[in-house]
Amino acid sequence: MSSPTTSNTTIVPDAVLGPIGYQSHSCGYCKSKAERPSYYASSKYLTPKFYEELICRGWRRSGTLLYKPDLRNACCPHYTLRLDAPAFKATKDQRQAQNRFNHYILGDEYIKETARLHPKSKAEAARYKQTFDLCERVHESELASLPGPTKPAHELTVTLEPDTFTGEKYLLYENYQRIVHKEGPDDISRNGFRRFLCSSMLKRSTETVNGKEKKLGSYHQCYRLDGRLVAIGVLDLLPNAVSAVYFIYHEDLHAWSPGKLSALRETALAIEQGCRYYMMGFYIHGCAKMKYKADYHPQYILDPEKYTWDLLDEDLKLRMDARRYVSLSSEKARGIPAPTKEEAEAAAASRSPPPPINNDDDDLTLLSQNMPGALTAAELDAFDLGSLLRPYGRGAVIRFGDIEGWEGYPEPGDGRTDGEPIIKQALGDLVAVVGVELAGRIVVDFSYGRNDYQAKPQSQLPGRVRVIQMEGTITDQASVAASSELSSPVYGKNDYQARPQSQLPQSFRAIYMEGMIIKQALVAASSER
Repeated sequence: MSSPTTSNTTIVPDAVLGPIGYQSHSCGYCKSKAERPSYYASSKYLTPKFYEELICRGWRRSGTLLYKPDLRNACCPHYTLRLDAPAFKATKDQRQAQNRFNHYILGDEYIKETARLHPKSKAEAARYKQTFDLCERVHESELASLPGPTKPAHELTVTLEPDTFTGEKYLLYENYQRIVHKEGPDDISRNGFRRFLCSSMLKRSTETVNGKEKKLGSYHQCYRLDGRLVAIGVLDLLPNAVSAVYFIYHEDLHAWSPGKLSALRETALAIEQGCRYYMMGFYIHGCAKMKYKADYHPQYILDPEKYTWDLLDEDLKLRMDARRYVSLSSEKARGIPAPTKEEAEAAAASRSPPPPINNDDDDLTLLSQNMPGALTAAELDAFDLGSLLRPYGRGAVIRFGDIEGWEGYPEPGDGRTDGEPIIKQALGDLVAVVGVELAGRIVVDFSYGRNDYQAKPQSQLPGRVRVIQMEGTITDQASVAASSELSSPVYGKNDYQARPQSQLPQSFRAIYMEGMIIKQALVAASSER
C-alpha cells in the first residue's frame, strides 16, 4: 500500500496494528520460572497475505493478539515451522492411523459388501496396497465419498465452516480443555473461547485460481460423527499455506489418534487449496509434546536472523540439542560445525537458562535485548517513522509526520511533559519487528492494544508499556476538533476507504491526504466550531 497523494486515492491497508510492546512472561512449557519474552501487537484487521508474510518473519496470532517470540533470550525458543505439503510422505504409523480410522468408520460389513458390488481391478487393488494417496485416503470414509447403497458403520462428515461461535462448538471446547488439558471450570469460559478461537481478524473471502475455488481467511474444519460434533480444526487459510491454529476433539475420539488424523487432513487441504505449505505453528525442540511435529517430512524451520528456511534434519537437530538458541545461517557464516551426538548431550547437560528480564526496568527496550531478526538502530534511523499512517476520524488516515511535534509526545498519564519520546519509540519498535517493507502497508492505531489485550491491569504494568492514547493530546486545537467528529470508529477494511471530500465534514476536508498541513486544518476546525 502506498501513501495517498491525491484526494481520489483509495487507502486499503493490509493491516491495522496496535503496538503493545516487548514483554516477558513465565514459560508454560518448562517447569522452571524462566523467561518467555516476545513483542506483542493487537490487530482488528489483517489480510491473509499480510499475515502469511508476518508468519515468515516469526510471528503468530492468538485470537486477535499477534506476537513474535524473542528466541535468543527465551528458555524455550519457539521456531516457526512449515511443511512442504506436496512433497509430504506419510510414515508407517501415520498411514496406519488413517487406515485404522477409515476401517472403524466404514465397518467390516460395508467393506465386504462394497468390495462385492464395486470390485477393484487387479491394478487398482495393487496400487491401493502399494501407495498411500494422502488426499484419497483422508476422504475415503467420508459419507459424501461413499458409492452406496450399503450404509457404513458410522457416518463421517467434515466441513469448512465460518469461525463463528456456537453453543455446539463451545461444548466440545469445554470437554477438550477439561479432559485433555485438565483445566478447571474457572479457567474455561464462553468468552475465552470466543476470544481465542472465534471471529479472528482475518476476513474470509473466496477467489478463483486456475478455475478452482480457493478460500481465504479463518475457518473451523468441523468433524461430525453420526451427526455429533467430535472435533474442530481451527485454521487460517492463506494464499500459499494452511496454518493450523488449534485442534480440539471429544474424549471419545482419543483412541483414534486425532492429532495424526487432523495433521494429515490439513496437509491434504493445503494440497487441495493449491498451497505449497502446511504450517504447524511453533516447534520447541526441548518440549516432548512438540516432538511429533518433527515426524512430518520434509519439515522446515525459519532461521530467526535471516528469515530463510532450513530443513529440519539430523544436523540441525544436533545443533538444537547442543545449544538453547540456534541460527543456522549465523553458525554457517562463522564456520561452526554440527556437534556429534556425544558433544550435543554434554553441552545440553551443562546449559544454563537465560538471564531474567525485568519488565519494570525503564531501560528495557527491544533494541537493548538484541532480538534476532529485528532491525538495527542504524536501519531504523534510515526509515522515516513519520511516513507511518494512523487513523484520524471516520474513514480518514494521516501520516504521523503531519502532526505537529508528534515525535516529542510522551505517554499520557505517566506524569511527564518532556523527555523520552514514547510514541516515536513505540513506532520504532513496531517497524523493527515487522520490517521496512511490511511497515509501509499498515495503519498504526494506538486506540486499542494494551487495554484490550493485556491480561494485567495497567496499574501492574511498567510505565513504558501502558496504553498509548494519542486522541485529544496532539494540541489544544486538535483536542477541540476531535471532541465529536473525530470519535473513535470501529475499524475495518471499509472504514479505511478514503472518502470523497464532499462526504467529509467541512472542517476536516483534506486533512488526511499526504502533504497537507495538518496544523492549518486543525486551526480551521477549531475556529469553525
